[in-house]
Amino acid sequence: MTTLTRADWEQRARELKIEGRAYINGEYTAAVSNETFECISPVDGRLLTRVASCDAADAQRAVESARATFNSGVWSRLAPAKRKSTMIRFAALLKANAEELALLETLDMGKPISDSLGIDVPGAAQALSWSGEAIDKIYDEVAATPHDQLGLVTREPVGVVAAIVPWNFPLMMACWKLGPALSTGNSVILKPSEKSPLTAIRIAALAVEAGIPAGVLNVLPGYGHTVGKALALHMDVDTLVFTGSTKIAKQLLIYSGESNMKRVWLEAGGKSPNIVFADAPDLQAAAESAASAIAFNQGEVCTAGSRLLVERSIKERFLPLVIEALKAWKPGNPLDPATNVGALVDTQQMNTVLSYIESGHADGAKLVAGGKRTLQETGGTYVEPTIFDGVSNAMKIAQEEIFGPVLSVIAFDSVEEAINIANDTPYGLAAAVWTANISKAHLTAKALRAGSVWVNQYDGGDMTAPFGGFKQSGNGRDKSLHAFDKYTELKATWIKL
Repeated sequence: MTTLTRADWEQRARELKIEGRAYINGEYTAAVSNETFECISPVDGRLLTRVASCDAADAQRAVESARATFNSGVWSRLAPAKRKSTMIRFAALLKANAEELALLETLDMGKPISDSLGIDVPGAAQALSWSGEAIDKIYDEVAATPHDQLGLVTREPVGVVAAIVPWNFPLMMACWKLGPALSTGNSVILKPSEKSPLTAIRIAALAVEAGIPAGVLNVLPGYGHTVGKALALHMDVDTLVFTGSTKIAKQLLIYSGESNMKRVWLEAGGKSPNIVFADAPDLQAAAESAASAIAFNQGEVCTAGSRLLVERSIKERFLPLVIEALKAWKPGNPLDPATNVGALVDTQQMNTVLSYIESGHADGAKLVAGGKRTLQETGGTYVEPTIFDGVSNAMKIAQEEIFGPVLSVIAFDSVEEAINIANDTPYGLAAAVWTANISKAHLTAKALRAGSVWVNQYDGGDMTAPFGGFKQSGNGRDKSLHAFDKYTELKATWIKL
Protein backbone atom coordinates (compact mmCIF):
# COMPACT_ATOMS: atom_id res chain seq x y z
CA MET A 1 0.00 0.00 0.00
CA THR A 2 1.19 3.51 -0.83
CA THR A 3 2.36 5.95 1.83
CA LEU A 4 1.12 8.98 -0.10
CA THR A 5 -0.44 11.76 2.00
CA ARG A 6 -3.40 13.99 1.20
CA ALA A 7 -0.97 16.68 0.04
CA ASP A 8 0.68 14.16 -2.29
CA TRP A 9 -2.65 13.14 -3.80
CA GLU A 10 -3.73 16.75 -4.22
CA GLN A 11 -0.48 17.52 -6.00
CA ARG A 12 -0.97 14.54 -8.29
CA ALA A 13 -4.53 15.64 -8.97
CA ARG A 14 -3.28 19.03 -10.13
CA GLU A 15 -0.76 17.39 -12.47
CA LEU A 16 -3.04 14.63 -13.76
CA LYS A 17 -3.64 14.55 -17.50
CA ILE A 18 -7.14 13.22 -18.08
CA GLU A 19 -8.31 11.59 -21.30
CA GLY A 20 -11.97 12.20 -22.11
CA ARG A 21 -12.32 10.88 -25.65
CA ALA A 22 -13.96 7.68 -26.80
CA TYR A 23 -11.83 4.67 -27.74
CA ILE A 24 -12.73 2.95 -31.02
CA ASN A 25 -10.65 0.46 -33.00
CA GLY A 26 -7.53 1.09 -30.96
CA GLU A 27 -7.56 4.88 -31.02
CA TYR A 28 -8.85 7.72 -28.89
CA THR A 29 -11.32 9.76 -30.89
CA ALA A 30 -13.81 12.57 -30.48
CA ALA A 31 -17.50 11.83 -30.85
CA VAL A 32 -18.71 12.06 -34.44
CA SER A 33 -20.81 15.06 -33.42
CA ASN A 34 -17.88 16.62 -31.53
CA GLU A 35 -20.29 17.01 -28.62
CA THR A 36 -18.91 16.80 -25.08
CA PHE A 37 -20.23 16.99 -21.54
CA GLU A 38 -18.65 18.35 -18.38
CA CYS A 39 -17.05 15.90 -15.96
CA ILE A 40 -17.43 17.54 -12.53
CA SER A 41 -15.67 16.20 -9.45
CA PRO A 42 -17.99 15.63 -6.47
CA VAL A 43 -14.96 16.14 -4.22
CA ASP A 44 -15.04 19.91 -4.64
CA GLY A 45 -17.27 20.72 -7.60
CA ARG A 46 -14.45 21.53 -9.98
CA LEU A 47 -14.39 20.72 -13.69
CA LEU A 48 -12.08 17.77 -14.33
CA THR A 49 -12.38 17.63 -18.12
CA ARG A 50 -14.85 17.50 -20.95
CA VAL A 51 -15.83 14.01 -22.08
CA ALA A 52 -16.96 12.84 -25.51
CA SER A 53 -20.74 12.61 -25.65
CA CYS A 54 -21.22 9.64 -27.94
CA ASP A 55 -24.46 8.85 -29.74
CA ALA A 56 -25.84 6.48 -32.37
CA ALA A 57 -23.18 7.39 -34.94
CA ASP A 58 -20.41 6.44 -32.53
CA ALA A 59 -22.24 3.26 -31.57
CA GLN A 60 -22.34 2.32 -35.24
CA ARG A 61 -18.60 2.88 -35.62
CA ALA A 62 -17.83 0.86 -32.51
CA VAL A 63 -20.12 -2.03 -33.46
CA GLU A 64 -18.61 -2.20 -36.93
CA SER A 65 -15.12 -2.26 -35.43
CA ALA A 66 -16.07 -4.90 -32.88
CA ARG A 67 -17.80 -7.10 -35.46
CA ALA A 68 -14.97 -6.90 -37.99
CA THR A 69 -12.42 -7.76 -35.33
CA PHE A 70 -14.53 -10.62 -34.03
CA ASN A 71 -15.05 -12.07 -37.52
CA SER A 72 -11.35 -11.81 -38.30
CA GLY A 73 -10.63 -14.35 -35.57
CA VAL A 74 -7.57 -12.43 -34.36
CA TRP A 75 -8.95 -12.69 -30.81
CA SER A 76 -12.05 -14.87 -31.03
CA ARG A 77 -10.16 -17.84 -32.48
CA LEU A 78 -6.96 -17.32 -30.52
CA ALA A 79 -5.98 -20.30 -28.39
CA PRO A 80 -7.46 -19.99 -24.88
CA ALA A 81 -4.00 -20.24 -23.32
CA LYS A 82 -2.87 -17.22 -25.33
CA ARG A 83 -5.94 -15.22 -24.36
CA LYS A 84 -5.18 -16.20 -20.77
CA SER A 85 -1.65 -14.80 -20.84
CA THR A 86 -2.90 -11.57 -22.43
CA MET A 87 -5.61 -11.13 -19.80
CA ILE A 88 -3.06 -11.65 -17.04
CA ARG A 89 -0.88 -8.95 -18.63
CA PHE A 90 -3.93 -6.68 -18.76
CA ALA A 91 -4.49 -7.25 -15.02
CA ALA A 92 -0.81 -6.56 -14.32
CA LEU A 93 -1.04 -3.23 -16.16
CA LEU A 94 -3.95 -2.20 -13.95
CA LYS A 95 -1.77 -2.90 -10.92
CA ALA A 96 1.20 -1.08 -12.45
CA ASN A 97 -1.01 1.98 -13.00
CA ALA A 98 -2.92 1.59 -9.74
CA GLU A 99 -2.22 5.04 -8.32
CA GLU A 100 -3.32 6.83 -11.50
CA LEU A 101 -6.46 4.71 -11.80
CA ALA A 102 -7.32 5.16 -8.12
CA LEU A 103 -6.92 8.92 -8.41
CA LEU A 104 -9.16 9.04 -11.48
CA GLU A 105 -11.76 6.95 -9.67
CA THR A 106 -11.76 9.14 -6.57
CA LEU A 107 -11.83 12.47 -8.42
CA ASP A 108 -14.56 11.24 -10.75
CA MET A 109 -16.85 9.40 -8.36
CA GLY A 110 -16.01 10.78 -4.90
CA LYS A 111 -15.05 7.60 -3.07
CA PRO A 112 -12.16 7.65 -0.58
CA ILE A 113 -8.74 7.22 -2.16
CA SER A 114 -7.95 4.44 0.31
CA ASP A 115 -10.90 2.46 -1.08
CA SER A 116 -10.04 3.20 -4.71
CA LEU A 117 -6.47 2.08 -4.17
CA GLY A 118 -7.04 -0.75 -1.72
CA ILE A 119 -10.31 -2.26 -2.97
CA ASP A 120 -11.41 -1.11 -6.41
CA VAL A 121 -8.22 -1.34 -8.45
CA PRO A 122 -7.06 -4.67 -6.93
CA GLY A 123 -10.58 -6.06 -7.29
CA ALA A 124 -10.70 -5.02 -10.94
CA ALA A 125 -7.31 -6.55 -11.66
CA GLN A 126 -8.29 -9.78 -9.93
CA ALA A 127 -11.47 -10.03 -12.01
CA LEU A 128 -9.38 -9.88 -15.18
CA SER A 129 -6.68 -12.30 -14.08
CA TRP A 130 -9.10 -14.79 -12.46
CA SER A 131 -11.18 -15.02 -15.62
CA GLY A 132 -8.08 -15.26 -17.75
CA GLU A 133 -6.68 -18.04 -15.57
CA ALA A 134 -9.95 -19.98 -15.87
CA ILE A 135 -10.42 -19.88 -19.63
CA ASP A 136 -8.04 -22.72 -20.57
CA LYS A 137 -9.48 -24.92 -17.82
CA ILE A 138 -13.10 -24.95 -18.97
CA TYR A 139 -13.75 -28.13 -20.94
CA ASP A 140 -16.39 -28.87 -23.55
CA GLU A 141 -18.45 -32.08 -23.44
CA VAL A 142 -18.91 -35.34 -25.30
CA ALA A 143 -22.48 -36.59 -25.15
CA ALA A 144 -23.41 -40.15 -24.24
CA THR A 145 -24.14 -41.54 -27.70
CA PRO A 146 -24.59 -44.83 -29.54
CA HIS A 147 -21.36 -46.40 -30.80
CA ASP A 148 -21.86 -45.05 -34.35
CA GLN A 149 -22.61 -41.46 -33.30
CA LEU A 150 -20.48 -38.69 -31.78
CA GLY A 151 -22.18 -35.85 -29.95
CA LEU A 152 -20.14 -32.76 -29.13
CA VAL A 153 -21.29 -29.90 -26.91
CA THR A 154 -19.04 -26.89 -27.39
CA ARG A 155 -18.97 -23.32 -26.16
CA GLU A 156 -18.42 -20.48 -28.61
CA PRO A 157 -18.09 -16.76 -27.94
CA VAL A 158 -21.40 -15.02 -28.44
CA GLY A 159 -19.88 -12.27 -30.65
CA VAL A 160 -20.32 -8.56 -29.97
CA VAL A 161 -21.09 -7.69 -26.35
CA ALA A 162 -22.32 -4.30 -25.16
CA ALA A 163 -21.58 -3.74 -21.48
CA ILE A 164 -23.33 -0.88 -19.68
CA VAL A 165 -21.85 -0.37 -16.23
CA PRO A 166 -22.77 1.81 -13.22
CA TRP A 167 -21.10 4.76 -11.57
CA ASN A 168 -20.63 3.45 -8.03
CA PHE A 169 -17.78 0.99 -8.72
CA PRO A 170 -16.87 2.11 -12.25
CA LEU A 171 -13.63 0.21 -12.73
CA MET A 172 -14.47 -2.95 -10.80
CA MET A 173 -17.93 -3.39 -12.35
CA ALA A 174 -16.41 -2.91 -15.79
CA CYS A 175 -13.82 -5.60 -15.12
CA TRP A 176 -16.43 -8.01 -13.71
CA LYS A 177 -17.86 -7.86 -17.26
CA LEU A 178 -14.63 -7.57 -19.23
CA GLY A 179 -12.94 -10.52 -17.50
CA PRO A 180 -15.24 -13.31 -18.76
CA ALA A 181 -16.40 -11.46 -21.90
CA LEU A 182 -12.88 -10.96 -23.24
CA SER A 183 -11.51 -14.25 -21.96
CA THR A 184 -14.14 -16.18 -23.91
CA GLY A 185 -13.14 -14.40 -27.14
CA ASN A 186 -15.82 -11.76 -27.59
CA SER A 187 -15.44 -8.21 -28.78
CA VAL A 188 -16.79 -5.71 -26.25
CA ILE A 189 -18.20 -2.20 -26.35
CA LEU A 190 -18.06 -0.72 -22.87
CA LYS A 191 -20.46 2.11 -22.02
CA PRO A 192 -19.50 3.65 -18.66
CA SER A 193 -21.88 5.87 -16.77
CA GLU A 194 -21.70 9.52 -17.74
CA LYS A 195 -21.26 10.18 -14.00
CA SER A 196 -17.92 8.32 -13.81
CA PRO A 197 -16.39 7.48 -17.21
CA LEU A 198 -12.71 8.23 -16.65
CA THR A 199 -11.23 4.87 -15.61
CA ALA A 200 -13.07 3.01 -18.37
CA ILE A 201 -11.60 5.40 -20.92
CA ARG A 202 -8.11 4.95 -19.48
CA ILE A 203 -8.04 1.16 -19.36
CA ALA A 204 -8.97 0.87 -23.04
CA ALA A 205 -5.42 1.85 -23.95
CA LEU A 206 -4.02 -0.50 -21.32
CA ALA A 207 -5.89 -3.39 -22.96
CA VAL A 208 -4.15 -2.77 -26.27
CA GLU A 209 -0.83 -2.32 -24.46
CA ALA A 210 -1.40 -5.76 -22.92
CA GLY A 211 -1.82 -7.30 -26.37
CA ILE A 212 -5.58 -7.34 -26.86
CA PRO A 213 -6.03 -6.49 -30.56
CA ALA A 214 -7.41 -3.11 -31.55
CA GLY A 215 -11.17 -3.26 -32.02
CA VAL A 216 -11.72 -5.97 -29.41
CA LEU A 217 -12.41 -3.43 -26.64
CA ASN A 218 -14.09 -0.14 -27.48
CA VAL A 219 -15.24 2.45 -24.93
CA LEU A 220 -18.11 4.85 -25.60
CA PRO A 221 -18.78 7.49 -22.93
CA GLY A 222 -22.09 9.27 -23.10
CA TYR A 223 -25.65 9.23 -21.88
CA GLY A 224 -27.92 6.26 -21.49
CA HIS A 225 -30.71 7.78 -23.59
CA THR A 226 -28.32 8.37 -26.51
CA VAL A 227 -25.44 5.94 -26.92
CA GLY A 228 -26.76 3.44 -24.37
CA LYS A 229 -30.09 3.23 -26.16
CA ALA A 230 -28.34 2.97 -29.54
CA LEU A 231 -26.32 -0.04 -28.35
CA ALA A 232 -29.39 -1.69 -26.82
CA LEU A 233 -31.32 -1.33 -30.09
CA HIS A 234 -28.45 -2.20 -32.43
CA MET A 235 -29.19 -5.19 -34.65
CA ASP A 236 -25.58 -6.36 -34.63
CA VAL A 237 -25.04 -6.45 -30.86
CA ASP A 238 -25.42 -10.07 -29.77
CA THR A 239 -25.48 -9.68 -25.98
CA LEU A 240 -26.18 -6.79 -23.65
CA VAL A 241 -24.94 -6.92 -20.04
CA PHE A 242 -25.97 -4.27 -17.56
CA THR A 243 -25.53 -3.29 -13.94
CA GLY A 244 -27.67 -0.43 -12.71
CA SER A 245 -31.19 0.51 -11.69
CA THR A 246 -34.21 -1.74 -12.06
CA LYS A 247 -36.01 0.98 -14.01
CA ILE A 248 -33.35 1.05 -16.74
CA ALA A 249 -33.02 -2.75 -16.68
CA LYS A 250 -36.71 -3.07 -17.63
CA GLN A 251 -36.26 -0.60 -20.47
CA LEU A 252 -33.34 -2.59 -21.86
CA LEU A 253 -35.52 -5.70 -22.02
CA ILE A 254 -37.97 -3.73 -24.15
CA TYR A 255 -35.18 -2.57 -26.46
CA SER A 256 -34.06 -6.16 -26.94
CA GLY A 257 -37.56 -7.17 -28.00
CA GLU A 258 -37.79 -4.21 -30.34
CA SER A 259 -34.52 -5.10 -32.06
CA ASN A 260 -32.86 -8.49 -32.57
CA MET A 261 -33.82 -10.32 -29.34
CA LYS A 262 -30.26 -9.92 -28.16
CA ARG A 263 -29.39 -11.76 -24.98
CA VAL A 264 -29.89 -9.39 -22.03
CA TRP A 265 -28.28 -10.05 -18.64
CA LEU A 266 -29.26 -7.65 -15.91
CA GLU A 267 -27.95 -6.95 -12.44
CA ALA A 268 -30.25 -4.36 -10.92
CA GLY A 269 -31.27 -2.75 -7.65
CA GLY A 270 -31.51 -3.96 -4.09
CA LYS A 271 -33.02 -3.21 -0.70
CA SER A 272 -31.08 -5.73 1.30
CA PRO A 273 -32.18 -6.87 4.77
CA ASN A 274 -29.58 -7.31 7.51
CA ILE A 275 -31.31 -9.56 10.08
CA VAL A 276 -29.99 -9.62 13.65
CA PHE A 277 -31.52 -12.26 15.89
CA ALA A 278 -31.36 -12.12 19.68
CA ASP A 279 -28.92 -15.03 19.71
CA ALA A 280 -26.39 -13.33 17.43
CA PRO A 281 -22.97 -14.55 18.58
CA ASP A 282 -21.40 -11.07 18.86
CA LEU A 283 -23.65 -8.03 19.00
CA GLN A 284 -20.73 -5.61 18.90
CA ALA A 285 -19.45 -7.19 15.67
CA ALA A 286 -22.99 -7.15 14.26
CA ALA A 287 -23.37 -3.46 15.12
CA GLU A 288 -20.05 -2.52 13.51
CA SER A 289 -21.00 -4.53 10.44
CA ALA A 290 -24.41 -2.85 10.25
CA ALA A 291 -22.70 0.55 10.28
CA SER A 292 -20.23 -0.34 7.56
CA ALA A 293 -22.96 -2.03 5.49
CA ILE A 294 -24.72 1.32 5.06
CA ALA A 295 -21.80 3.79 5.19
CA PHE A 296 -19.21 2.07 2.99
CA ASN A 297 -18.91 3.73 -0.42
CA GLN A 298 -21.29 6.41 0.90
CA GLY A 299 -24.11 3.87 0.80
CA GLU A 300 -23.87 3.87 -3.00
CA VAL A 301 -23.86 0.08 -3.11
CA CYS A 302 -26.55 -2.12 -4.65
CA THR A 303 -26.09 -4.63 -1.81
CA ALA A 304 -26.02 -1.98 0.94
CA GLY A 305 -27.58 -3.27 4.17
CA SER A 306 -30.20 -0.53 4.02
CA ARG A 307 -32.81 -2.36 6.14
CA LEU A 308 -31.65 -3.41 9.60
CA LEU A 309 -34.10 -5.95 10.99
CA VAL A 310 -33.58 -6.38 14.75
CA GLU A 311 -35.32 -8.82 17.07
CA ARG A 312 -37.39 -6.68 19.40
CA SER A 313 -36.06 -8.24 22.61
CA ILE A 314 -32.53 -6.87 21.95
CA LYS A 315 -33.37 -3.70 20.05
CA GLU A 316 -32.94 -1.29 22.99
CA ARG A 317 -29.53 -2.79 23.68
CA PHE A 318 -28.42 -3.19 20.07
CA LEU A 319 -29.43 0.07 18.37
CA PRO A 320 -27.15 2.26 20.56
CA LEU A 321 -24.24 0.04 19.54
CA VAL A 322 -25.03 0.71 15.87
CA ILE A 323 -25.36 4.46 16.46
CA GLU A 324 -22.01 4.48 18.25
CA ALA A 325 -20.35 2.40 15.51
CA LEU A 326 -21.63 4.79 12.84
CA LYS A 327 -19.73 7.66 14.48
CA ALA A 328 -16.54 6.13 13.07
CA TRP A 329 -17.92 6.72 9.55
CA LYS A 330 -17.47 10.43 9.00
CA PRO A 331 -17.51 12.28 5.65
CA GLY A 332 -14.20 13.87 4.76
CA ASN A 333 -11.98 14.82 1.85
CA PRO A 334 -11.66 11.71 -0.34
CA LEU A 335 -8.02 12.50 -1.11
CA ASP A 336 -7.15 12.10 2.57
CA PRO A 337 -6.09 8.46 3.14
CA ALA A 338 -7.77 8.60 6.58
CA THR A 339 -11.20 9.35 5.10
CA ASN A 340 -13.67 6.45 5.02
CA VAL A 341 -16.78 8.28 3.73
CA GLY A 342 -16.40 10.41 0.63
CA ALA A 343 -18.75 12.50 -1.50
CA LEU A 344 -21.91 11.32 -3.22
CA VAL A 345 -21.35 11.05 -6.95
CA ASP A 346 -23.02 14.33 -7.95
CA THR A 347 -25.52 17.00 -6.93
CA GLN A 348 -28.43 15.09 -8.42
CA GLN A 349 -27.71 12.01 -6.31
CA MET A 350 -27.15 14.13 -3.21
CA ASN A 351 -30.54 15.77 -3.67
CA THR A 352 -32.15 12.38 -4.19
CA VAL A 353 -30.72 11.10 -0.90
CA LEU A 354 -31.79 14.25 0.94
CA SER A 355 -35.31 13.89 -0.47
CA TYR A 356 -35.52 10.37 0.94
CA ILE A 357 -34.43 11.68 4.33
CA GLU A 358 -37.27 14.19 4.14
CA SER A 359 -39.62 11.35 3.23
CA GLY A 360 -38.54 9.44 6.33
CA HIS A 361 -39.42 12.45 8.48
CA ALA A 362 -42.75 12.91 6.72
CA ASP A 363 -43.75 9.26 7.18
CA GLY A 364 -43.09 9.38 10.91
CA ALA A 365 -39.79 7.55 11.21
CA LYS A 366 -37.53 8.73 14.03
CA LEU A 367 -34.16 10.18 13.05
CA VAL A 368 -31.52 8.93 15.50
CA ALA A 369 -28.29 9.70 13.63
CA GLY A 370 -27.08 11.99 10.84
CA GLY A 371 -29.59 13.24 8.33
CA LYS A 372 -27.93 16.38 6.99
CA ARG A 373 -25.74 17.64 4.20
CA THR A 374 -22.26 18.45 5.45
CA LEU A 375 -18.96 20.01 4.31
CA GLN A 376 -20.83 22.46 2.06
CA GLU A 377 -17.91 24.88 2.18
CA THR A 378 -15.86 22.44 0.07
CA GLY A 379 -18.20 22.69 -2.90
CA GLY A 380 -18.58 18.91 -2.76
CA THR A 381 -21.61 16.68 -2.28
CA TYR A 382 -21.43 15.16 1.21
CA VAL A 383 -24.24 13.70 3.34
CA GLU A 384 -23.94 12.36 6.88
CA PRO A 385 -24.58 8.63 7.34
CA THR A 386 -28.15 8.47 8.62
CA ILE A 387 -30.28 6.14 10.76
CA PHE A 388 -34.07 6.10 11.06
CA ASP A 389 -35.67 4.07 13.84
CA GLY A 390 -39.33 3.10 14.12
CA VAL A 391 -39.56 2.32 10.42
CA SER A 392 -42.44 0.37 8.97
CA ASN A 393 -41.55 -1.81 6.01
CA ALA A 394 -44.34 -0.09 4.07
CA MET A 395 -42.55 3.28 4.25
CA LYS A 396 -40.91 4.67 1.14
CA ILE A 397 -37.46 4.61 2.78
CA ALA A 398 -37.89 0.86 3.43
CA GLN A 399 -39.22 -0.05 -0.01
CA GLU A 400 -37.23 2.04 -2.49
CA GLU A 401 -33.54 1.90 -3.25
CA ILE A 402 -32.02 5.14 -1.96
CA PHE A 403 -28.41 4.51 -3.01
CA GLY A 404 -27.05 6.60 -0.20
CA PRO A 405 -26.10 6.24 3.50
CA VAL A 406 -29.63 5.96 4.91
CA LEU A 407 -30.45 3.04 7.22
CA SER A 408 -33.98 1.96 8.17
CA VAL A 409 -34.32 0.07 11.47
CA ILE A 410 -37.27 -2.34 11.69
CA ALA A 411 -38.19 -4.49 14.70
CA PHE A 412 -39.53 -8.07 14.50
CA ASP A 413 -40.70 -10.68 16.99
CA SER A 414 -40.19 -14.06 15.29
CA VAL A 415 -38.20 -15.84 12.61
CA GLU A 416 -41.27 -16.01 10.39
CA GLU A 417 -41.92 -12.29 10.73
CA ALA A 418 -38.28 -11.47 9.95
CA ILE A 419 -38.40 -13.57 6.78
CA ASN A 420 -41.70 -12.02 5.69
CA ILE A 421 -40.38 -8.49 6.19
CA ALA A 422 -37.09 -9.33 4.48
CA ASN A 423 -38.83 -10.72 1.40
CA ASP A 424 -41.43 -7.95 1.23
CA THR A 425 -39.79 -5.74 -1.41
CA PRO A 426 -39.54 -5.99 -5.21
CA TYR A 427 -35.85 -6.75 -4.83
CA GLY A 428 -33.83 -9.86 -4.01
CA LEU A 429 -30.17 -9.05 -4.33
CA ALA A 430 -28.60 -9.81 -0.94
CA ALA A 431 -29.34 -10.45 2.73
CA ALA A 432 -27.52 -11.22 5.97
CA VAL A 433 -28.42 -13.31 9.00
CA TRP A 434 -26.84 -13.06 12.46
CA THR A 435 -27.45 -16.05 14.73
CA ALA A 436 -25.48 -18.62 16.72
CA ASN A 437 -28.02 -21.32 15.82
CA ILE A 438 -26.76 -23.23 12.77
CA SER A 439 -30.18 -24.64 11.94
CA LYS A 440 -31.82 -21.22 12.16
CA ALA A 441 -29.07 -19.79 9.94
CA HIS A 442 -29.56 -22.41 7.24
CA LEU A 443 -33.36 -22.41 7.33
CA THR A 444 -33.53 -18.61 7.24
CA ALA A 445 -30.99 -18.42 4.42
CA LYS A 446 -33.05 -20.90 2.40
CA ALA A 447 -36.23 -18.90 2.96
CA LEU A 448 -34.72 -15.56 1.90
CA ARG A 449 -35.38 -14.68 -1.74
CA ALA A 450 -31.93 -13.25 -2.44
CA GLY A 451 -29.02 -14.10 -4.69
CA SER A 452 -26.47 -13.78 -1.87
CA VAL A 453 -27.01 -14.57 1.81
CA TRP A 454 -24.28 -13.90 4.35
CA VAL A 455 -24.24 -15.46 7.80
CA ASN A 456 -22.63 -13.66 10.77
CA GLN A 457 -21.00 -11.18 8.41
CA TYR A 458 -21.99 -8.70 5.73
CA ASP A 459 -20.80 -8.72 2.12
CA GLY A 460 -18.84 -11.98 2.15
CA GLY A 461 -17.55 -13.85 -0.89
CA ASP A 462 -14.88 -13.53 -3.55
CA MET A 463 -14.40 -14.25 -7.25
CA THR A 464 -15.33 -17.90 -6.77
CA ALA A 465 -18.96 -17.12 -5.80
CA PRO A 466 -21.59 -15.83 -8.25
CA PHE A 467 -23.09 -12.39 -7.73
CA GLY A 468 -26.60 -11.42 -8.79
CA GLY A 469 -30.18 -11.31 -7.68
CA PHE A 470 -33.67 -12.75 -7.56
CA LYS A 471 -36.91 -10.97 -8.53
CA GLN A 472 -36.46 -7.41 -9.81
CA SER A 473 -32.81 -7.42 -8.83
CA GLY A 474 -32.19 -9.04 -12.19
CA ASN A 475 -31.20 -12.28 -13.87
CA GLY A 476 -27.48 -12.08 -14.50
CA ARG A 477 -24.56 -13.41 -12.51
CA ASP A 478 -21.14 -11.80 -12.31
CA LYS A 479 -18.05 -13.52 -10.88
CA SER A 480 -17.36 -17.26 -10.67
CA LEU A 481 -17.44 -19.72 -13.57
CA HIS A 482 -21.17 -19.10 -13.89
CA ALA A 483 -20.42 -15.68 -15.41
CA PHE A 484 -19.00 -17.38 -18.49
CA ASP A 485 -22.49 -18.58 -19.38
CA LYS A 486 -23.49 -15.02 -20.28
CA TYR A 487 -20.80 -14.66 -22.91
CA THR A 488 -20.94 -18.00 -24.70
CA GLU A 489 -23.36 -19.96 -26.87
CA LEU A 490 -23.74 -23.73 -26.54
CA LYS A 491 -23.51 -25.64 -29.81
CA ALA A 492 -24.48 -29.28 -30.25
CA THR A 493 -22.66 -31.05 -33.11
CA TRP A 494 -23.94 -34.56 -33.89
CA ILE A 495 -21.80 -36.73 -36.14
CA LYS A 496 -22.71 -40.08 -37.71
CA LEU A 497 -19.59 -42.24 -37.75
